[in-house]
Amino acid sequence: MSQGVDVSGLYVRDQDEALAFYVEKIGFRVHTDVRNGGFRWLTVQHPEQPSFQLGLFVPGPPMIDEATAQTLRAIVAKGAMPPLVLVVDDCRASYERMRTLGVEFTQEPVDRYGSVDAGFRDPSGNGWKMIQARRAGAAGKSQ
Repeated sequence: MSQGVDVSGLYVRDQDEALAFYVEKIGFRVHTDVRNGGFRWLTVQHPEQPSFQLGLFVPGPPMIDEATAQTLRAIVAKGAMPPLVLVVDDCRASYERMRTLGVEFTQEPVDRYGSVDAGFRDPSGNGWKMIQARRAGAAGKSQ
């Protein structure tokens, strides 16, 4: 029997804007994009991680009431949601490529704990940490 997390959701203010960001600037691809009335199930995935989908969802009915949706939109816009982590082979090269494409970085690449990391936000305000994958033999070393 195989089990695990298949989709993790992320609140966004506009699904089309989020889709363009995650596909054109981050390099994800569309997995599912279907509509049921006013509800849209939209997921993307990293091309090297086909077993996991990131859901891009607008807070609101039918999942939650409008008052709660307004509160959630405000919290996301402030960058108050927990950050997500994107692992890359070369943090500095990814930073330069993404910055050129207009990604808003909150932290330039920094060397720490035997790796390199940077921070960025999506157009809705969701925070990301971009971490360079550790090279073989670097595990357990700290600075």
